[in-house]
Amino acid sequence: MMMNRLLFSAFLLTLFVSVSCTKNKKLGKDVIDENSYLNGITTDTFQLETYTIAEDSVVTSKPSNVVLGSYVDPKFGRVEASFYSQVRLASLNPNFGTESIKIDSFVLALKYAGYYGDLSEQTFGVYELNEKMYIDSSYYSFSEVATKSTNLIPAGKRTHVPKPTTNVVINGDTLLPQLRLHLDTNFARNIITEATNGSATFLSIDAFQEFFKGIFVRVENPNQSSGQGAIFYFDINNSASKLTVYFTQGGTQKTFDMVINSNCAEFSHVDIDNAGTPIAAILQDSTKGSKEFYAQAFKHRAIVRIKHIDQLPKNIVIHRADLTLPVQFQNGNRFKPGTGVSAATKLKFSDSKFTSLGVLGEFDDNKKHFSINLRTYVQALVKDQVVNYGVVVSPRYFINSSERIIFNGKETTNKNKPKLVLTYTTY
Repeated sequence: MMMNRLLFSAFLLTLFVSVSCTKNKKLGKDVIDENSYLNGITTDTFQLETYTIAEDSVVTSKPSNVVLGSYVDPKFGRVEASFYSQVRLASLNPNFGTESIKIDSFVLALKYAGYYGDLSEQTFGVYELNEKMYIDSSYYSFSEVATKSTNLIPAGKRTHVPKPTTNVVINGDTLLPQLRLHLDTNFARNIITEATNGSATFLSIDAFQEFFKGIFVRVENPNQSSGQGAIFYFDINNSASKLTVYFTQGGTQKTFDMVINSNCAEFSHVDIDNAGTPIAAILQDSTKGSKEFYAQAFKHRAIVRIKHIDQLPKNIVIHRADLTLPVQFQNGNRFKPGTGVSAATKLKFSDSKFTSLGVLGEFDDNKKHFSINLRTYVQALVKDQVVNYGVVVSPRYFINSSERIIFNGKETTNKNKPKLVLTYTTY
């Protein structure tokens, strides 16, 4: 993947220098409005082939945020997200003294980083890992780590209505929005007992993580209906995300923290069940993408292939190549298309990975479409410097969100269709 990126970066630089020299020498376009090129030819008659592919090996370890929750989408089916993470001591060899300790509460706090869907109630579970994780290992959206069977959240405290936009007040302090899951205080008692019994468990991080291997956080929402639910985003490397034991000792209230930070192995696990949905039909028959096609975080990418691009003459300079992708979305719909998409391709058909095109598509909320500047990519296609695999369009935050997008195909019954507008001159 790194080699692909280096090759593509080198190709971009070469192409940029070549085009710049041609423009300076032949066209003098540096001082002319790019929308007013002399003798430029503008065309929008290209046929676009559109469809959706599924990706089955998405690496989700060390994300900028993890995802948690579930929702049922009428077009995309059921999505359920959970995460695994190690836990570290805030400081080694904690001293709990010799006085008796009363455990008041044991809380897993997770700082919100956003959400996707609605704010109906969800039921959560937290489980202790029974298998060690490793920070230098790659984990995928389908990866699993063995856990113990007991839900650490006591019955009666598992269901919450998440409030990702509401600050919380803890002991008189106002904190940014966070989900607070109250865990079994007996588990906290076991941790403190281990720390006070003279063992070496708390003398090193490795020893502690052998004793407490980490946590698995999931949801348990079997009865959600279509259109209900949400996926929540959590910044678990934020200092506010941690496990805290609240206890009283000698009449004084105290706390003991276990943290989750960038030195912890962590990853998101996502299950997407598209059975019987329109997206499943496209995966079976790509021609159905002519009506509408899809992209979905963690699994599905949209493909837009420019047909007959090889029929353009080779002695041209591409000045503009604007791809417009209209979407099906009404304001107020809880499943929004997001604010941006990424664009990638394959340099060779044999490539196993995608190479970024170095451009993003922005969503126009008024016109309800994404627009992507493909000038450099189309120039490379014309010069046969890349194969015509197609533009791979994905939600910008592919492993950090739960966004999904419904694009109009070329044969859509809706008014707006996908379109490539090309402006070029010959030399």
